[in-house]
Amino acid sequence: MIRGIVFDMDGLLFDSERLVKRTWNEVGEILGLPGLGEHIRHTLGKNRRGRNEYFIRAFGENFPFEAFDRENKRIFAGIMEREGMPVKPGARELLAYGREQGYKMGIATSSSRNYAVEHLKGTGLYEYFDGGVFGDMVTRGKPDPEIYLAACESLGLEPGVCMALEDSPAGIRSASSAGMVPVMVPDLVEPTEEIRGLAYAVCDSLTEVKGLLETINRSTR
Repeated sequence: MIRGIVFDMDGLLFDSERLVKRTWNEVGEILGLPGLGEHIRHTLGKNRRGRNEYFIRAFGENFPFEAFDRENKRIFAGIMEREGMPVKPGARELLAYGREQGYKMGIATSSSRNYAVEHLKGTGLYEYFDGGVFGDMVTRGKPDPEIYLAACESLGLEPGVCMALEDSPAGIRSASSAGMVPVMVPDLVEPTEEIRGLAYAVCDSLTEVKGLLETINRSTR
């Protein structure tokens, strides 16, 4: 029986990955790296360290991290100020359902605590969570299971009774290795056969998760 739900954030609760891709493309034009946003698919689910390791592999040791960070923050902040953080369809309804049904709910995001809390509070979603772990709180990012094991611990639950909701292959690998019930809701990247094999289910949107939870819990009573 599922007793807890652990949510990824970017690309799962927030339609933010497309904004990041847009931001990176603008940053790339400034830095002379056109099409930089296309590289986001290789960094989905990874924390800052994992992202930077990818940039070194892709662009070499001389990647301009300082300029990238400066322009990335500036452009993304401008988008947030003009447009706000878009919440994915079905997110609010699923969180309300989870609270109503008594599920413990947590966050396991590769984003920093400051960034995550700011946007969760700004969108009114923060109040739904009983625990969580952020990218700057772990040593090893996704696909390592550390962040999901810590998120389950923050809820006081064993991984086997927790569902993990993820949009990225790295996140599904992380949750699967942690011994959870991984469910993928794809965003920018569709699941491969390998990822489908690791995931308990693949849902088209968060609106399908309520029915999945009810089906799982009926079958395990």
